[in-house]
Amino acid sequence: MRNPHPAGGFAGSNFDGVWQAMDELRARFDKRSGSRAGRGEVRAAVLALLAEQPMHGYQIIREIEERSHGNWKPSAGSIYPTLQLLADEGMVDTEEANGRKVYSLTEAGREEAEEAKGSAPWDAESAAPGAGFAVLPKAGMELAQAAAQVGRTGSPEQVKEAAAVLDEARRKLYSILAQG
Repeated sequence: MRNPHPAGGFAGSNFDGVWQAMDELRARFDKRSGSRAGRGEVRAAVLALLAEQPMHGYQIIREIEERSHGNWKPSAGSIYPTLQLLADEGMVDTEEANGRKVYSLTEAGREEAEEAKGSAPWDAESAAPGAGFAVLPKAGMELAQAAAQVGRTGSPEQVKEAAAVLDEARRKLYSILAQG
């Protein structure tokens, strides 16, 4: 008979180590995901989106996040100053609609957007090494959560089998790196 451990695991097992490993995994991915873009990239993204249709600031933020597949979500603190700068330069006009400022390109803005066509930051993001990196933290966390669940509720045989699966997954991941 197994004796429940006060922390939710079982006596004699190191399930606290699984949670510590999950926290370390999360911290490593948090540092790498949500990359920051330079001012030029924010400007290029705004111009590319406004070339398609007028938008308000939060639409621009959501659209960039969606098109970059979650790899880049600019903050309002980067989008709104960029929009203001573009307005000051005569690249965008603003109009009030439903209590929000909607931005649209002027003729000068359309010309700049046309010159930069095909170089939207999300296009470069998808071609860059490590593209799609945002999917890795989610998959890693789900794997760690499944391992923790087996550790908390599995029999000793199930825990041993799960450890073998994780060892094989680790070897396969290193094999992927060795190929490239």
